[in-house]
Amino acid sequence: MAPLTRALRRRHLPATETRHPVVALAIVLPCAVLLLALFGAWDQLATQTRAVADLIGR
Repeated sequence: MAPLTRALRRRHLPATETRHPVVALAIVLPCAVLLLALFGAWDQLATQTRAVADLIGR
């Protein structure tokens, strides 16, 4: 049996353990901002945000 398989079998996490949505947001937001900055997509983000706002009537 491979060492990785043994390590995965030893690790038993309870099935009810979930991450709080705020923690998930704190993890995702910096990554999203970094990707937006790296690929220069600020203009596209603003355009799409305006389009969605128009669709919902704001």
